Amino acid sequence: MAASRHGDVLSRRALNRAMLERQLLLRRGSWTVPEVIEHLVGMQAQAPTPPYFGLWTRLTGFRPDDLAGLITGRQVARIALMRGTVHLVTADDCLALRPVVQPVLQRSLAHSTHGKQLTGIDTAELVATGRDLVEQRPRAGVELGELLARRWPDRDPTALSMAVRCLVPLVQLPPRGVWGAGGQLTVTTAEAWLGRPLDDDPSPDAVMLRYLAAFGPASVMDVQAWSGLTRLREVAERLRPQLRGFRDEQGRELLDLPDAPRPDPATPAPVRFLPEFDNVLLSHADRSRVISDEHRKRVATRNGMVPGSLLVGGFFRGTWKITRQRGTATLVVDPYTRLSKKDTAAVLREGARLLSFAAADADGHDLRFTPSE
Repeated sequence: MAASRHGDVLSRRALNRAMLERQLLLRRGSWTVPEVIEHLVGMQAQAPTPPYFGLWTRLTGFRPDDLAGLITGRQVARIALMRGTVHLVTADDCLALRPVVQPVLQRSLAHSTHGKQLTGIDTAELVATGRDLVEQRPRAGVELGELLARRWPDRDPTALSMAVRCLVPLVQLPPRGVWGAGGQLTVTTAEAWLGRPLDDDPSPDAVMLRYLAAFGPASVMDVQAWSGLTRLREVAERLRPQLRGFRDEQGRELLDLPDAPRPDPATPAPVRFLPEFDNVLLSHADRSRVISDEHRKRVATRNGMVPGSLLVGGFFRGTWKITRQRGTATLVVDPYTRLSKKDTAAVLREGARLLSFAAADADGHDLRFTPSE
């Protein structure tokens, strides 16, 4: 069915339930870990542990070793992708997605302070030198910058290292990203780590369709907010015969896959604890389908961090974190609105499950609410 420019109107709640269904947040699934990571088109992974929590809240019976083994086995990788941020993706997607979003990283570098410090440098030589250094053996960012500065002593080492990060597909190697493991962050190229070249197709068409499958229905601006890519209107027009059109309550055009799930807006949504930086909170220009503008502004004040998020009834209702002291793991829930007794009981039940997963080794578990405003 071709996409109409004047499609059916979808309410905020209808958009919410469609996204939750596609994000495996209406019910836990029995998919494999690689299947979920690929369906979600990667998971935000600036910090090591969020993907583990994101998989736990989406899958039945997920255990940390289910992901850790994939990282050490080179079946998934951590690499800068959408919006220039680190994502955990399958090996296939690592090689396929980086060429598509490479313009995002190049633009980010060009507009950054680091990029301005490298004006006039031979970029091709910098890329070749950086690639050679990290393929000789994995390097930490500081070491890479210091080695590059031997060739360009008049340039800032950090700027040199950051340029290579943006211009060369660098993957973060284990033990980074392995549950319970520490160690210095080191990188090498995706090709060296995975033993295969990058794909040679930088077209965003397939990626846009995959985005809609995981986050739709959505506008072109939503796709651009998620990916960091620009000028996707022409891509949407090219794909239009494959899509179905809708409108949101403000009259904006939304695109979707014709057969993608769009549940009844009355479908119940369980309590879910989302990890820091979960893409559910970051992947639309208009995020009101999951978080109000008021709450979004309040969250955004926290030093650019995106804390763990509490969903109640499908919508953002607060934040959470786990602290440890004297052998006790405490889940601290900060509700942004007053919760009903029924919702509070559901949060307590799901919070107990979260603590059992996240702090199985703790001597005791506790759950506390901070006073709501």
